Amino acid sequence: MNPAGALTESQIAQIVLDGFHRHYGLFRYNAQQAKTQFEAGQYQEIRKLSRRRIAFYDERVRETCEQLSELADNKDLTNRRWAEVKRAFIMLLTNHRQPELAESFFNSVTTRILHREYFRNENLFVRPAVSTDYLDSDPPSYRIYYPRTTGLRRCLIQIAVDLGMACPWQDIDRDLRLVLKAACRDLGRPFHAEIDIQIHVLRSLFYRNKGAYLISRIMNDGVPLGFAVPILRDPKGRLYLDTVIFSSEQISVLFSFARAYFMVDMEVPSAYVQFLGSLMPHKPNSELYTMLGLQKQGKTLFYRDFLHHLKHSNDQFCIAEGIKGLVMLVFTLPSFPYVFKIIKDVRSKDVSREHIVSKYQLVKLHDRAGRMADTWEYSNVDFPRARFDPGLIDEIKTLAPSMIDEVDDRIVIRHMYIERRMIPLNLYLEHATEAQVDHAVREYGDAIRQLVAANIFPGDMLYKNFGMTRYHRVVFYDYDEIQYLTECRFRKIPPPRTPEDEMASEPWYTVGPNDVFPEEFAQFLLGQPRLRRPFLKYHSDLLEAGYWQAQQDRIKHGILDDVFPYPEELRFKNRPDLHRQQ
Repeated sequence: MNPAGALTESQIAQIVLDGFHRHYGLFRYNAQQAKTQFEAGQYQEIRKLSRRRIAFYDERVRETCEQLSELADNKDLTNRRWAEVKRAFIMLLTNHRQPELAESFFNSVTTRILHREYFRNENLFVRPAVSTDYLDSDPPSYRIYYPRTTGLRRCLIQIAVDLGMACPWQDIDRDLRLVLKAACRDLGRPFHAEIDIQIHVLRSLFYRNKGAYLISRIMNDGVPLGFAVPILRDPKGRLYLDTVIFSSEQISVLFSFARAYFMVDMEVPSAYVQFLGSLMPHKPNSELYTMLGLQKQGKTLFYRDFLHHLKHSNDQFCIAEGIKGLVMLVFTLPSFPYVFKIIKDVRSKDVSREHIVSKYQLVKLHDRAGRMADTWEYSNVDFPRARFDPGLIDEIKTLAPSMIDEVDDRIVIRHMYIERRMIPLNLYLEHATEAQVDHAVREYGDAIRQLVAANIFPGDMLYKNFGMTRYHRVVFYDYDEIQYLTECRFRKIPPPRTPEDEMASEPWYTVGPNDVFPEEFAQFLLGQPRLRRPFLKYHSDLLEAGYWQAQQDRIKHGILDDVFPYPEELRFKNRPDLHRQQ
């Protein structure tokens, strides 16, 4: 019996599930709005939708906790009944379409309400209780087309019709011819269509920035071959296919950890993740959920993968390679492809912890343009002490003592960021061949240009603050000095007034807090001739204040530059082998 006015376990579970339903309903509505804004050409609104969506989850968790606190006293919520609440919650997930997300939401509410001593397996979903295998929506998450039955051309036309876009096409017949020509060239010959050949197309387009992406696969003799088709909108509001991407590597880059999250209307997200996993089998589900905008589920799965890896490995955490940061202490586990970043208490820069946290939050909310690494933020992460190199423990105790607790044989890090491990660009350049240096320096400048297009000035542009990914792309990862480009004042260095000015150790001109002199970049970037040559070949304008001022003007006038998540040479208009007629 429950005392008068007390909530039953089933009632508590229902309130938590109702909170999740509010969250996921808004999540889907956000994706539906992205489609409407894309069709209207309102790309700035799509960016705003993306920013707002990131806060949805925490807002709904907070609302749910407040509702429970209003309806039940503290004792009613924090006693040992919570294991019964979990069991009641599991019963509510029968036939649920997003059970894995609901379980993560339950964990978020639970850890806000209960004291840390109650963070036990019986109270939390440490492992999933409801399987998502073979779970799908009705109608199914993807459409199936049979090219041998209907003919390939009619099949492709039907795919275009089924997208249900409210905009006219620029020339869909031309675009489909280009898709077929590209398939003939890129897939190689002979390509034999088996009797069971099918084309599977996910029902929802994937929206991000100025593009909508059709994600598909060809099933031929049971073997999946993925492809993606970016759909763009011209100034007259007409749609066109910009290219078709068959390379699994390029599809992985499309879903890179350095890009903003897609907006996708999914009734059953696990079905979308399984579909994407068939196209990118080496990309973990944690990253796929994150790229679908479900960051909290990505965090949950990442932590489960991390614990599994710890159990099946025996190497030690150690300081990450590269020049040590001035504000961040970075360590890694050599057998695990991620780095762990802690804000130092003893910093070589006069910046507050709050300032650094705000910069990481800025990156989380901003369009990363494929050039800023995404991070997962964690609190109170528990590690086995025996897995820490003694030198690493000493370093943390010396430089970040407020961030470490030792409890018996465990190390608890109070706050940290986790991101994909990359080769620091300065180390890569040290051992690179001439051709590799040429590519890396071109990539470095392209990274800066794409950050600029997203209204980001990196601040500290030293090579050590950039990394080379496994796909040979340069990504920025040191955020404590970033700011919006429009906040900077780019200036040309005034000529010296006298010979004494020219010889002086201090500048003869005033320098404000946001002043930037691009001419000075050459002093710390181009000291080595092997770096100077390719930089001047590809990016000499980055040393001129006029380039930066022109980019500021474009941003202030609301011009959103194109930043394509695939190489320019892949675009139909840049492929002479396909002879596109505009």
